[in-house]
Amino acid sequence: MLRESFLDNKQITLKEIAKLAGVSTSTASRALDERFDNYNSKIAKNIREIAEKHGYIRNIIASNLRRGTTRTIGVLVPYLSDTVMALLYENIANIAERHNYFTVVATAGNSKEREREVIKSLLDRKVDALILATCSLDDENIASLRRNKIPHSLILRTDGQSYSSIGDDKAGAYIATKHLIDLGHKKIALINGPIKSSNSKYRQEGFIEAMKTSNLKLNKDWIINLGFDIKSGEKSGDILFSSKKERPTAIFATNDELAIGVMSSAYNHGIAIGKDVSIIGYGDIPLSSRLPIPLTTIQIPFEYMAERAFNLAINNQGHYPLINMVTPTLISRKSTSKI
Repeated sequence: MLRESFLDNKQITLKEIAKLAGVSTSTASRALDERFDNYNSKIAKNIREIAEKHGYIRNIIASNLRRGTTRTIGVLVPYLSDTVMALLYENIANIAERHNYFTVVATAGNSKEREREVIKSLLDRKVDALILATCSLDDENIASLRRNKIPHSLILRTDGQSYSSIGDDKAGAYIATKHLIDLGHKKIALINGPIKSSNSKYRQEGFIEAMKTSNLKLNKDWIINLGFDIKSGEKSGDILFSSKKERPTAIFATNDELAIGVMSSAYNHGIAIGKDVSIIGYGDIPLSSRLPIPLTTIQIPFEYMAERAFNLAINNQGHYPLINMVTPTLISRKSTSKI
């Protein structure tokens, strides 16, 4: 019957469904909308059975537009090939679905111009709110959202001025570095991305603070800021491992993909991970525990961060602080060991 209704030029109307059920049009409309309290009542179930029998298809878009909402959230990430970004989006989409919202994801790379174009495109599609994982420090695109009072929240990265759901990156980096120090390491390198976003900035600050509070010397040649991907991690590892000067005994990579790249470089240079060099990452992506030498890392509660970001964008009526931080956790595995 449903297939026939698609092929039939004349679609049965809500008014006709209501007439067949012996109820008003508004009662029939509420019975077909799961958000109403009477959705599971006997009358509502009867209306839905009639609607299904006659192949009625509810026009959700038109219904939501009449209410001034599309129940759609736009999610903006740099790349979906980045495992952390993919995990964040998956969690946001799952939480949105539980609240009867639909999500649309878009990527902007590292281009602010592209980010601006994508934001405009999502807003043209009448999304109810935006959740962005693309925020850089002093981001004019985010400032424009605030000026225009467009509902939005930031996730993973913040500019400190819009409602944000982030990890305590400085504390997480401190924990990671202190773990290496507690294992007896004194010659520790940092592999990070460019200092253009809050997470890379605060993770680098946490590393430096842990080194200084332990009275350990910072080697500027061992602080490398390239990209955030596996290739950048491998290139950074090559710089450290091919050096004819002194090598670090431990490396803190500010995300797991960087750490995996460093591990690849170590393997190519014949350096034993967990023996000749200790490596710790950040993020605890699913692959980290499944590597030949499981990666010690800092775990981020993605689901909690995603749920808070959703609430900040959709249900925020001043109930939450501006910056919502979660404390990361150390996950110790075989890629780090005592010196």
